[in-house]
Amino acid sequence: MTASSLETSRVDVIFAALSGVACVALGVMALYSSGVDLIDPKLHRAGGFALALIVAVAASRRKLAAAGGGVAALAPLRVGIDGALIVAGLWAIWSFYSVQSLMEVSLYDVRQADAWPALAGLIVFLELCRRLWGWGLFAVGALGALYLLFGQGLPGILEHTGFDLVDVSEALWYNTNKGVFGSITNIVLVTVFVFILFGVLLEGTGAGDTLLKFAFLATRRTRGGPAHAAILSSSLFGTMSGSTVANIVGTGTFTIPMIKKRGFSPTFAAGIEATASSGGQIMPPIMGAAALVMADLTGAGYLNIIIAALLPALFYYFSLFAAVTVEARRQGIEIQPLAVDDRITRLDMINSILFVGPIVTVITSLLLGYSTSAAGFYAVIVLLALSVINPEVRRDPMRVWRSFLKGAESGATLLIAIAAIGILVGSLDSTGLGLKLASVIAEIRGESLFSALFVAMIGALILGMGMPTLPAYLIIILVMGPAIQALGVSMLTAHMFVFYYGVASSLTPPVAIAAYAAAPIAGSNPLMTAFMSFRLGMAKFIIPFIFAFYPTILIIEEFSLLPFLWIVVRTCFCIWLFSSALSAFDLRKLTMPEVIARFIVAFAMLAISPMIHLPAVLIGIALIVVGLRGRSTQGDVA
Repeated sequence: MTASSLETSRVDVIFAALSGVACVALGVMALYSSGVDLIDPKLHRAGGFALALIVAVAASRRKLAAAGGGVAALAPLRVGIDGALIVAGLWAIWSFYSVQSLMEVSLYDVRQADAWPALAGLIVFLELCRRLWGWGLFAVGALGALYLLFGQGLPGILEHTGFDLVDVSEALWYNTNKGVFGSITNIVLVTVFVFILFGVLLEGTGAGDTLLKFAFLATRRTRGGPAHAAILSSSLFGTMSGSTVANIVGTGTFTIPMIKKRGFSPTFAAGIEATASSGGQIMPPIMGAAALVMADLTGAGYLNIIIAALLPALFYYFSLFAAVTVEARRQGIEIQPLAVDDRITRLDMINSILFVGPIVTVITSLLLGYSTSAAGFYAVIVLLALSVINPEVRRDPMRVWRSFLKGAESGATLLIAIAAIGILVGSLDSTGLGLKLASVIAEIRGESLFSALFVAMIGALILGMGMPTLPAYLIIILVMGPAIQALGVSMLTAHMFVFYYGVASSLTPPVAIAAYAAAPIAGSNPLMTAFMSFRLGMAKFIIPFIFAFYPTILIIEEFSLLPFLWIVVRTCFCIWLFSSALSAFDLRKLTMPEVIARFIVAFAMLAISPMIHLPAVLIGIALIVVGLRGRSTQGDVA
């Protein structure tokens, strides 16, 4: 080892040690603020970002090292740049804390001298966002800041009155309602962070492995077998992890090889895992922490959010089960006996308490009237207390500690993404661009709610491409939310609508990050996997339109029993016809006229007018009967 590489190694050890200490502090801060007592808001936000800054720099160095380390000769320069980022970032954060302290005791106005540390802070966090989250999220934040600075000369609705550097620093940095230290940051620090810890600890204590085995047992009598197990386990694992990619890696490494072994193609195996994993974020009760943010932004309450999300999520997973069943029939795959290794053991039954206990704790705490963050705190405490029942944890207690540090690091990197989102929030709020976009969409739609929602869907998919679920949802609702609510759609429905497309963007080619994460595990072509995921997850693109036109599906919005039951039946029927049409197979191979007819009828039975959906349902039943007769005829001929 050369002297240069030895020096670099020592520097990395120092950064790793600093990061570890920062992660511990962040984790303790999250637990304290959620379950013990509130922390002064300006101190909480400043401290959270200061610790996240250190963690993010260390994480970005590891990421670079994992990618090859770059040019060795530039290693000292990188150390200098990383050190400068930390110093400049801490200077900017201290300036925020100082200015906020002055504002609390006097009528203090932001001055030119305050603008320079704010500018340094914006540059530091945008650079860290680029390193950790890529160019997409970096561009969102950078364009927001540049638009605020230079947008006064732009044409049309993009033009604004103009902001100087002091105005920009006040809007994006020295503000506790919007900007980097705004309300979204507060939601993440107070509520979301503890659930991120909870999700990672749940995995680290061994609950994920037991979940997978129960999923295999529950689906043992289905044709899809491991494919159906992948759907079930991914829905349960994904709702806790909040990360599509983490979900794919966590469950896909087990399920994808077994799906291929059952007889499904590698492309289908990767596609079904990608679609199932991306759906975990729409499945209550935790919904990857997005439900917590939605509850705060809408004021609807956490329990109302998970009740509203339940039926649309079940529709989505029903569509995946239907797609696997149809594909298994098409390929002639039969039910197979349960392998010895897949059977539930006494140890599995004991370990099941690891995920049942904390989930029950969350729900019980909420029903008793505790805050969402307190529910997360108690769930973590219960999980840590129960973790000792797992022999693997008793043999290696440090795995819980490693999971705690990993969870804190995940929360820190999310804070870096939230900084970019905060910049966008401050820019949109200061310029009023979101309201201007709402008026443009209103002009485009004319008198059609469907066309307006369709435009919003396209915009949401574009804005969310390549981004994790929570940042994607926040960006989309900030840009598209006012436009959708202006159509007469309720706030909760608007949030649910854009949230679904924030999740769906991970399946949308060409930037289908879920498919690209699953493809290497299956050994399939990434682009073909993306198109397969898009096809299998097509219901995710339809369901938001259903609850936008039929808000009774959300249960807490305009609920009426008979209309509710009627649209549930029609939606299930629609999904089956749609899935069979996409595969051109039901109980037998479908002809092209039958495929076209099923597509048309599936959409028609969702129409508002009974003059359209009643005949469509009858025609759909006739198509099923024709399929049954066709199969019996083929059997007689055979």
